Amino acid sequence: MSAPKLIIVIPCYCEEEVLPVTAPQFKAELEELTGKGLIASDSRILFVDDGSTDGTWKIITELSKEDSKYSGIRLSRNRGHQNALLAGLMEAKASCDITISIDCDGQDDIHAMEKMVEEYSKGADVVYGVRSDRRSDSFFKRTTAKFYYKLLRSMGTDVVYNHADYRLVSSQVLNEFAQFEEVNLFLRGMFPLVGFDSAEVYYERHERIAGKSHYPLGKMMSLALNGITSLSVKPIRIITGLGTIVALISFGLLVYTFVRYFMGATIEGWASTAAIICFMSGIQLVCLGVIGEYVGKIYLETKHRPRYIISKRTDDPGKDQPLA
Repeated sequence: MSAPKLIIVIPCYCEEEVLPVTAPQFKAELEELTGKGLIASDSRILFVDDGSTDGTWKIITELSKEDSKYSGIRLSRNRGHQNALLAGLMEAKASCDITISIDCDGQDDIHAMEKMVEEYSKGADVVYGVRSDRRSDSFFKRTTAKFYYKLLRSMGTDVVYNHADYRLVSSQVLNEFAQFEEVNLFLRGMFPLVGFDSAEVYYERHERIAGKSHYPLGKMMSLALNGITSLSVKPIRIITGLGTIVALISFGLLVYTFVRYFMGATIEGWASTAAIICFMSGIQLVCLGVIGEYVGKIYLETKHRPRYIISKRTDDPGKDQPLA
């Protein structure tokens, strides 16, 4: 069997500081894999510029002019990491056998790609890059991440613990994945839904090589919420269960109140009434918020707006080319 053609898909957003450092590293790994006969000689690297406002696209175009191993696409505006990654995968699926998605900041161990390709050669169509530990994270991030993965599992979401978006995916899986048309993307939870044989490769995550992270706490929380509400309806069922429990408790209190009334043992007062009203109001607002989150997602899905629009390609930089 001939060696598979690999395209490394790398989403970028305002990475002018780190890209000149990591781009040669990706190319070196590509050449090493080619030299070992693990991948085809026409394998290449695809950068996805997620509407950067700095010189990221300029760097990508210069790299592509200097070496045919590099290519790039530019989104018409910033659409977020998940949409940018999807754009790259959909762009690559028709012209390769396998893709490996990885961030451009140098934190993920690029040498794990060799093990991923080896797992593919053994029959795995999806190979997940899994962090062996979280020593490079702060205590807060390490604790919240552990809680979040457990929460996802408890919600019935099939996710790989300590896996982000560093993964190998075959073109066959990508062709099937293209049928998933949701607007609210949480790729690390969606790929397990496709099925096919999978494997895991463990690696150590490093500190960011240069620049600063473009994924602050707010974006991380938004992605976390999206992961739960996009892949599970269990929060709605929890609300139903909570409502039933509160209703039963309220009914019991109503019976108790009538019994005390007819016994002549009622005491006039506002404290207990106010406490019950505040409690019930809080429960109702939380429930409305969760329901509203789902309604909002339904609203976005029904619009069928494109998840990304490609405005430029390095092989045709002047022409706008939209993709759904």
